This record gives sequence, C-alpha cells and structure tokens, in this order.
Amino acid sequence: MGFWSGYHRFVRLAGVSRPLWIRRGRCEPCQSTHALLPAFVVAHRLDDAETIGAVLEQVSQGPDGVRPAAEAAAVPHTTARGWCRRFGARAEGLAVAFSALAVELGAQVRTSTASAQRRALGALGDAFDAACSFPGWLALSCWRFCNAVAGGSWLAANTNSPYLVVGRRRFMAPVP
Repeated sequence: MGFWSGYHRFVRLAGVSRPLWIRRGRCEPCQSTHALLPAFVVAHRLDDAETIGAVLEQVSQGPDGVRPAAEAAAVPHTTARGWCRRFGARAEGLAVAFSALAVELGAQVRTSTASAQRRALGALGDAFDAACSFPGWLALSCWRFCNAVAGGSWLAANTNSPYLVVGRRRFMAPVP
C-alpha cells in the first residue's frame, strides 16, 4: 500500500465549510485505491463526527426534537433530521455491533429496555470506555472512536457492517 494522489472535499466545522485534502492509498497487487479519511470525517457527510454525534445524543436522550438540536449545532434541520432517521434505521445493528466490541474489549454490556437509539448510544459508550484502557483511544472523543471503528460508514446508506481487523480478530459483529 502506498500513497496515490487524493482529492479535495469539504467538511463543515463549527458551521463553516472548509476544504480538506483527502489522501488516497493504492494497493499495488490489486491496483485498487482507498480514501484515507481522518477520524473526524464521516463518509458521505458534510459535517464532522462530533457535530453529528452531538445532535444524535441531544435528540435521542433529551425531550427536545430535531429543530432545537440542529439550531444548537448550526446545521439545517433537514440535515439533522436525515441523520436521526438514518441512525434510527441502523440503531439496532449498531447496538449489537458495539456491544460485541465492548465484550471483546473486556467490558460488561448493560441490558436495557430503552429505545434502539438509546441502546446504541449506551453500547457505543461502553465500547469507548473499554477502548480507553488501550493506548491512543483516550485522545479521541466517543464519536471519533465510533467513526474510526466503523470506517466512517456508521451513518451510511448501506447495510453491510464494517469491521475493524486487528490481527486475525474482527471487532464488529455481523448485523442480522
């Protein structure tokens, strides 16, 4: 694998869109290329992982709706509504996957009768807390951790579950 050019894309940070150079890596044997996204860049989304995560937490855990959360994050409410809908559609699978990751990392998983979104947020928190015992993860936030583990596709439209492969172990369970 070696670096092979790249491309410009925009990322909205604190309400301001900024250009960002995304490097590409090229596999020499198979000649395929892959975008090397930083942990704060969510695939196919303009906003960063922190902004998206803050909106999802506020909507899932608070009594307010999408509009107040979108105003607080300085994003259009239609964009925030799309995030919440996609997260709601993928919440059950994300809850299972991050619970499996938490168990693999040595944490105990909480059982809950809450909504799928709250279970997914709880499982994400459990996995992040367990990962913080390893070097390097504590410097990231919970949402950057989620984005890094899921390869930036935790809000993607596909239903294929991403894997973080370390050695021969896969840290994401297959989504049913």
